[in-house]
Parts: sequence; C-alpha cells; structure tokens
Amino acid sequence: MAELVGPRLYSCCNCRNHVSLHDDIISKAFQGRNGRAFLFSHAVNVVVGPKEDRHLMTGLHTVADIYCADCREVLGWKYMRAYEASQKYKEGKFILEKSKIVKENW
Repeated sequence: MAELVGPRLYSCCNCRNHVSLHDDIISKAFQGRNGRAFLFSHAVNVVVGPKEDRHLMTGLHTVADIYCADCREVLGWKYMRAYEASQKYKEGKFILEKSKIVKENW
C-alpha cells in the first residue's frame, strides 16, 4: 500500500488506508449514492472495478466503482468517459463519498 505523507489526508472509513490528499480536491459540490461527495484529481490504494454506463445527475457517463485496496469497501467511482462536452473535465477523476472517507492529520 502506498502511504501518503503530509498534512490533511483522507483515508478509508473502514480500515484507515490512505486514499487521497486534501490538496487533490477539485470540488466538494458533488452528490454520491449516499449524500455528499468530493471530486479528486488523484486517488491511491484503490482498485478500479468494471466499467459501466450510468445516468448521473449531469448526464450519461461511463464510470467504474472504486474500492479500498485493503478492505474492499466501495469508496466511490472513477469517471472513465463523459459523453457531453461540458462534462469532459471529469474524465480520469475520482469521486470519493464523504461518508466513506475520514480525515487524517488535520
């Protein structure tokens, strides 16, 4: 497992495996399956599941669920493809659900 170093990390809520840095947040204005979610530019220690097309609030996207590499908790998803031009900025980015991550070193 990669161990992130520095202040303001996010970890899996279940096993405390490091998954991202606060500095990698692009937006906090996203909606996940279970409430608020954050859009991150990078995530580590996650496993990317199979791709599937989903109709989300902003249209059709190809996404893949992401799981904690240690405990396999579903943490959110990765945007693989956006079909609308205005949503292309999400491609390759990660949604981490606020209810699935915890703050470390704040």
